[in-house]
Amino acid sequence: MSAPLLPPQPIQLLDLRAQHAPIQPELDAAVRTTFHEAAFIQGGAVQQFAAELGQYVGGAHVVPCANGTDALQLALMSLGLPRGTEILVPAFTYVATWEAAAVLGLVPVPVDVAPDTYNLDPAAVAAAVTSRTGAILAVHLFGQCADLEVLRLLANQHNVPLLEDNAQAIGATFTFSTGQVWAAGTVGEVGTTSFFPSKNLGGFGDGGALFTRDAARAHTLRQLANHGQTRKYHHELIGLNSRLDTLQAALLRVKLPYLDAWTAARQHIATQYDAALLGHPSLRPPGRDPRSTHVFHQYTVQGPDLPGQREQLQQYLGAHGIPSAVYYPLPNHLQPAYAYLGHQLGEFPVAERLSRTVLSLPMHPMLTMAQVAYICQVLQAWA
Repeated sequence: MSAPLLPPQPIQLLDLRAQHAPIQPELDAAVRTTFHEAAFIQGGAVQQFAAELGQYVGGAHVVPCANGTDALQLALMSLGLPRGTEILVPAFTYVATWEAAAVLGLVPVPVDVAPDTYNLDPAAVAAAVTSRTGAILAVHLFGQCADLEVLRLLANQHNVPLLEDNAQAIGATFTFSTGQVWAAGTVGEVGTTSFFPSKNLGGFGDGGALFTRDAARAHTLRQLANHGQTRKYHHELIGLNSRLDTLQAALLRVKLPYLDAWTAARQHIATQYDAALLGHPSLRPPGRDPRSTHVFHQYTVQGPDLPGQREQLQQYLGAHGIPSAVYYPLPNHLQPAYAYLGHQLGEFPVAERLSRTVLSLPMHPMLTMAQVAYICQVLQAWA
């Protein structure tokens, strides 16, 4: 099948302008209200957004903060672990997951991931737990929950906390064998998320939040995010200056009610991609865990593990007006910043293969069905 020379209209990997256009009057009103009230730090919108987001994720306590990386650091700080404690982290993930542990003097210990879902391999986690393990930090990569049932069981068996990096999976859920359905980010002792503009619930700058069902831990997290204080100038803990700006909270309040509709649009697009790639000779769609919903922060395929193949695919897509991106081209254990940990090429073969073969396709709720059909046709024409 030959592909058309040009797409029906220009395609973007992410189109925030188109996503914001229908709600622009609401966004403008939120900005005007914030400027009129002039409470730019810890204004009323911050508490209102925290309450609304908490309700959205099933009643968890929500602690807003300045960004998703701070959220990870604050989650680890709340555990009170001594320097040198090991934190199990995915070998295939964005660097922030590792970074938050390293800056606290904790030791990120990479664990390989499942080749289909890209999330932590529970068997590898079980093999990596030692007496030095202080926490298991699961990442819900690209919009799908890690195996929360087995990871929760492992954490309980070894008496270590389970943390969830939910920056890419806001709105996803996981169904346990008991039939209980939990929101991503609320199963572990602490969950974290990011409101970076490209996220499914993105702000207009940096922002983040933490989730917990433990009221005492929520109190501690609020202290840690506000210079370790509950009363001004009285500091019980060593904390951070990590607050969500009132303006960001006001804008996120506008966007939150639309999140489910945007997620449904992403899921519909992913279904079209799945169908187009069914039986494809060289491209493999992302695997789906039937226990987890998938909110498709990214739709990430795997190509052949052959030198130059991914680059050829990117060039082919680009020549047909289809942008793409690689998340992530070099696993963290091979990054120069983490050479001090002493890991070598070949230690985490799944993560290393994914770094060589994955490619993310356009994914945002404003893609038209004509654009999606065109992308599918171009993909099917790639041998």
